[in-house]
Amino acid sequence: MRGVVLTTIGFRYSVFTVMTPELSVNEVATTLRSIGYEGVELRVANLLEKIETIDFWRGNRATVDASRLIEEAPKIKKLSDENGLSIPALGTYLSADDMAGIERAMKAAKVMGCTQIRVSVPRYDGTRNCNELFKETIGRFADIEDLARRYKVRANIEIHHGTMCPSASSIYRLVANFDPQCIGVIYDPGNMIHEGYENWQMGLELLGSYLAHVHVKNARWEFSSLKGEVEKWRPVMCGLGEGFVDWREVLLALRKVNYEGWLSFEDFSKGNTITKLRSNLEYMKDLERSLV
Repeated sequence: MRGVVLTTIGFRYSVFTVMTPELSVNEVATTLRSIGYEGVELRVANLLEKIETIDFWRGNRATVDASRLIEEAPKIKKLSDENGLSIPALGTYLSADDMAGIERAMKAAKVMGCTQIRVSVPRYDGTRNCNELFKETIGRFADIEDLARRYKVRANIEIHHGTMCPSASSIYRLVANFDPQCIGVIYDPGNMIHEGYENWQMGLELLGSYLAHVHVKNARWEFSSLKGEVEKWRPVMCGLGEGFVDWREVLLALRKVNYEGWLSFEDFSKGNTITKLRSNLEYMKDLERSLV
């Protein structure tokens, strides 16, 4: 630690509504206000006609219908203002080749006072050469960069296992071709436990001005099965203090690179949602205080 000067940046905390599937968008807003959050990252996806089972992805009530995003934007802006919440990001599932969808999302984000949306890169499953995917994706994001510049809404790519960008270095190879005011990175340590782990501080230093947003969750590897003499292990989601990610180390690294963006909870562990919302915020703020 000798020679390192830490800033006094106070982190801002939001919740990605993918982790609140049983709550409506209205209920999420009032709940986050009562607990003490400053922001809400809204899940944007195509809604099912009928939700039969509540879950994080297919049966999530805390979702804004992608097909009605522009129509719903003024209502969402009003709801967030009434509850004193910022909207730091829209968590869309738009692919990089859906230019019409991306433009709609950016238009809606402007109405909401939101400055960034998530855009997905292709998955990598070995059926196509990664270099071909990389070249193709650069071409697509060149067009997205033009939209981002026009609407002043940044398109963020999430570090995510199973995609062509599972690590800080792999995603930097892509985004380094663009203006960081237009194309950014969602840093996700929990995803990097599944695939793509690199030293936290090194990765953040590499990303530099492309670091736009941070997702907060945790994961660990557990024994799955025994096939002959070979042990099989698998990654699973878990509570913030129960996994491989040492969030105190991550917070320290974020401070060292002077990160001034949001920390957005995306907790897929088991347990009561309201309890997790309260305990997660308390846990991270305790860690933040311990950095002094």
